[in-house]
Amino acid sequence: MSTNRPGGRDLYIRSAHPEQIQVHLWFCIRTLCNLWSSVFLNVRRPSDDSTILPDGKAEQTATVPTSVNYHFTRKCNYKCGFCFHTAKTSFVLPLEEAKRGLELLKDAGMEKINFSGGEPFLHEKGDFLGKLVQFCKQDLQLPSVSIVSNGSMIQERWFQKYGDYLDILAISCDSFNEDTNQLIGRAQGKKSHIENLYKIRGWCAQYKVAFKINTVVNTFNVDEDMQENINKLDPVRWKVFQCLLIDGENAGEEALREAERFVISDLQFQDFLERHSSVTCLVPESNEKMRNSYLILDEYMRFLDCREGRKDPSKSVLDVGVREAILFSGFDEKMFLRRGGKYVWSKADMKLEW
Repeated sequence: MSTNRPGGRDLYIRSAHPEQIQVHLWFCIRTLCNLWSSVFLNVRRPSDDSTILPDGKAEQTATVPTSVNYHFTRKCNYKCGFCFHTAKTSFVLPLEEAKRGLELLKDAGMEKINFSGGEPFLHEKGDFLGKLVQFCKQDLQLPSVSIVSNGSMIQERWFQKYGDYLDILAISCDSFNEDTNQLIGRAQGKKSHIENLYKIRGWCAQYKVAFKINTVVNTFNVDEDMQENINKLDPVRWKVFQCLLIDGENAGEEALREAERFVISDLQFQDFLERHSSVTCLVPESNEKMRNSYLILDEYMRFLDCREGRKDPSKSVLDVGVREAILFSGFDEKMFLRRGGKYVWSKADMKLEW
């Protein structure tokens, strides 16, 4: 829209969609931050090969972002009471900027990207997500591209268009009792989350996408026996998480969720694991294992440091690069390896019988 005529710019601002204005302001702020960062880093950088640590000292090496979780949207159509990445903003990067950030991560050593949210299939009805998945597999040639979703927005046509580019699809399922899912908030209206889970399992087999299940153990499902359904669905991995509190997300005054009533003890979590010990694909993750062992990018492509029980953001990789931003991620690489974060994650190497 032209803004050269008198009042044109004011007219544009008044008529622009709020999300357009938000993106425009974000670009303006990021441009100023870029200018300042370039001056600041040029003054403080000891040498071309060194990295500035948070305490101002120089180090020769930085963490390699082998596996990255990109929460590109916070919006979701479910209201899970324990959610620890809530809809605090509606911001989503423009597609080309997201691609640029993913390419920077690949150049820094990324081998696996996991797209999450919020609900990643919600934005542009999954087409935005599909384009990122295709870009990462086809253009960046990443060994592994995966998604975590609640499954409610997935259509078969998405698999038809993008299934070839996806290695793993993880669907969150906390109970095989519909009433329990309603209590947790893992539901939308009266739609059956469980029926949808089985339908998506069939599509994964049909379109050759490895199927995975994520479960958060909490006060509402801690006594449930899920063995029969898990064995029937036969996922490549069943990730079982202990309900985790994050200040500002699902705990504290500024949080959008109050997850305290969902929290279970370590002993209760262990009892759940023992009850399901015969399930060979089970991968347990206690609070200790989970808190700092993930490289998490938010909607602005900032690494989130959870060491203090909250999510403290770094500068965006789009502004300062991966090498600088990752120093503020709080990432515990040893725990990442201990919890089995590195596994056979390319469907080409899984040798599955579809």
